[in-house]
Amino acid sequence: MTDRALVTGANGQDGSYLVQQLLAAGDEVVGMCHSQEGAERLRSEHPGASAIACDLSDDLGIQRVVRDVAPSRIFNLAGNTSVARSWEHPADTADVLGIGPVRIFDAAWKLSQETGDPVRVLQASSAEIFGSATQVPQDELTLRRPVTPYGAAKNFAHEMAAVYRARGMHVSSAILYNHESPSRPETFVARKITMAVCDIVRGRQDVLALGNIDVQRDWGYAPDYVDAMVSILSHDVPGDFVVATGESHTVREFVAEAFACVGVDDWQDLVEIDPRFYRPADPEQLVGDSSRLRSIGWSPTVTFQELVKIMVEAELARG
Repeated sequence: MTDRALVTGANGQDGSYLVQQLLAAGDEVVGMCHSQEGAERLRSEHPGASAIACDLSDDLGIQRVVRDVAPSRIFNLAGNTSVARSWEHPADTADVLGIGPVRIFDAAWKLSQETGDPVRVLQASSAEIFGSATQVPQDELTLRRPVTPYGAAKNFAHEMAAVYRARGMHVSSAILYNHESPSRPETFVARKITMAVCDIVRGRQDVLALGNIDVQRDWGYAPDYVDAMVSILSHDVPGDFVVATGESHTVREFVAEAFACVGVDDWQDLVEIDPRFYRPADPEQLVGDSSRLRSIGWSPTVTFQELVKIMVEAELARG
């Protein structure tokens, strides 16, 4: 029997990879996009998928989409993923990333009760829920102490997923650590670095301006993390799962690796530290313990060095 999956945030980095993977598996896929333009773009990029426009802030719209699509699985990836933007629009962030998932949970719960067919839901959570982490590495039981509007909103949705799970619903949270790909938007630091490095060696740019380059992050490859989401939702027992490589690297290391990919070892004078890019609050070290997820058969396939190389080579190929 073919599964019908509803993927929210289908135009994003993860959403696009997920739609592609589900279609390849033979599933029926409906992508929920923020706008009609996004829906048209999804149909163009993934002809096998259906697309619908709706926003996570639209309560009645979400109820209607879930009822009309009647999916067996929902992957909720919608919402702006920029931590910096969450400081500029904290109330909007709280509504879309905090309350928006509750609208999904509630609509899925009601559909399950009406039809008698359980709907499985995957909530894209974030390592930002740990914020000022009390332990390194973090696992599913680590105390959550978000320090950004983004992290606080994600934490509320994370709590509500557990509330609906206790109610008897099959809802799992994928606690996603930083994951990158050539499809990452240009505003994110990993893509900003690889773009700038390539432009510097081409003579189009003089320096790379960054904020704090000593913060440590656990960087993975986006298609690997999409595989993890599918594995989590396919697992018979719902729960919370950290999705991470378990390795910590600084932004400084990412920069050095990117320059090394283009044959530049002496890069320090090509990087400028700009206080404008410092965040109001920034977790110093986020690195995840994914032992629970690995116990159900998942593991990352791309190393940190390979990830940086993939991104730099893709940037060079763009010309």
